[in-house]
Parts: sequence; structure tokens; C-alpha cells
Amino acid sequence: MPARFSASPEHIKHVNVRYHDAAASEYDSKWGIDFGPIGQQQVRGKLVKALGEWPAERFADALEIGSGTGYFSLNLVQLGAIDHLVATDISAGMLSTLSTTASRLGLAVDTKVTDAECLPFDDESFDLVFGHAVLHHVPDLNAALSEFRRVLRPGGALAFCGEPSRYGDLLAAVPKRGAQLAAPLWRLALGASPRKPEGEEELDGHELEPEVDVHAFSPARLRTLLGAAGFDAVRISGEELLANVYGWTVRTLEGSAEPEEVPYRWRELAFRGYIALQRVDTEVLEPRLPPSLFYNLVLSARKLT
Repeated sequence: MPARFSASPEHIKHVNVRYHDAAASEYDSKWGIDFGPIGQQQVRGKLVKALGEWPAERFADALEIGSGTGYFSLNLVQLGAIDHLVATDISAGMLSTLSTTASRLGLAVDTKVTDAECLPFDDESFDLVFGHAVLHHVPDLNAALSEFRRVLRPGGALAFCGEPSRYGDLLAAVPKRGAQLAAPLWRLALGASPRKPEGEEELDGHELEPEVDVHAFSPARLRTLLGAAGFDAVRISGEELLANVYGWTVRTLEGSAEPEEVPYRWRELAFRGYIALQRVDTEVLEPRLPPSLFYNLVLSARKLT
């Protein structure tokens, strides 16, 4: 759910830094992020949806905005889509986790702590500017898109995936409410205890998660923003409907219990279910339904001159 409209840009950035720094060490396990074949297959599919095809040649220099722990970028590097990656984020904690994972995978990555609205890079430095689930955190999208275009070389591509749609944001409330009602029976069946409430003295940034989102998008608004920033060849599509209804149900149930008491077998089956519904979305629903009906939007554009 987007943050309150009265929040200042400075407040939004502050809570994003605090929350993402606090969440960095557990982020991959919380969201089921994978850097093996499953994650690479997911990321390949997302880039194909965004661009319309797999790139014929590697992107020599790529800039990721809001890299987080590296789900999108590190998998793309492993797939051979990128030669030189610069990963950026407003959260130093996220980039630290990304660097650790990159070292484990044997990947060379440059990192830079910066926000999206004022990038510390020269004009026309990159062939690709991209990101995953990040634009909805950025207070001033006009400034950010202007910066993306500035640092792109002529002919360069813009690609962002995982951006919440307005309809999807409303849709997510339904499985959350249903799962909250079902949570006591679910915990009873699994033998898990209710999650203990955190006292004020234990607050460490995790409690700020409801405040970090700023926008939910319509395809029309994204087209307008990209056109105003000077981009051409705009493409917008939708992704994930059934998978996200299921995913929010599972996440809400799991969030109601003490984490160490949720059985591994449950987590494994839940993840497999999510992957199966992703395939249904990709193969059956996404080619047939309007983008606005899906939970997430996928976009790409070009800087032609």
C-alpha cells in the first residue's frame, strides 16, 4: 500500500534506508530469492517480457537502480546478458549483502550508494538502465526518469519489472484479509505459535515496511511519465495475477507465526506452488488479459537520440 501522500520526500527516503538496511540480512529468505536455475529462469522471463525478446548482444555497461540484494542483476550477469554491472541502492545494507552474494558466485560488480534522482555518473555512460520493484519507492519519478535518460547512451534501453499496478495493489488486500482470518487455524494445523508482538525497545526498522511504498501505477500513467522524460518505443505489459494472490496469502500466514516454528516442508511446498502459478500466469493469463489487471507492471523504453 502506498505511503501517505503527506509524507515528504526526505521522510520517504529516510524510512526506505532504515527499513532496507534492517531487512537486508533476511531479505533473500523472506522473498524466496534464488540465484540458481530457478532464479535465472524467472529473471530471463522478466527481461524478455520487458524488452519483447532476449537481447541479441550483451549490454556492455548496465546500471541497476535499487539493486537490493541483487536478485535481478546478479542473475542477469550469470545469464550473460551484462558485461559490466554497476549496482546502486539507497541502502548500504542491501548493497553489502549483494556484494557478499556476488563474491560467493564469483561475479565482479561495482556498487554505489545513491538515490535515483541524482545519479553520480557521467552523461551517456550506460547501455542499459534497469531495476526490479524499485520505481514505486522513488518520490520524484520525473527527476529519476530524467536522470535515467541522461546516463543512457543513444540507442540504450530502459527496463523495469515488478512495479505494482493500482488494481494489483487493491487486489492484494483480499488475500491478506482472508489469510489473517485463517491464520489461527493454519498455526494450529502446523503446531506454530502466534508471533510475539515487538515492544518499542525492539523496533529496529522492520516496522517501517508499510511506509516504504509511494506509488501504484496504471499503464497510462507510466506511458505519460516515460514520454514526458523523452523516451521512445515504450512497452508496458503485466505479470503475475494468480501467483501474487497466492503469494500474499502465504506471506500473511507465515508472518502470523514465530518464524522458527514454520516447518521447512511447508515453506518448500509453498514455494513450489508459487512457481507453478507463475507458469500459469505467464503461459495462459498474461498473453490474454490487459496489463492493468495484473499485480505487477513491466516496462521498457529506448533513448533513440
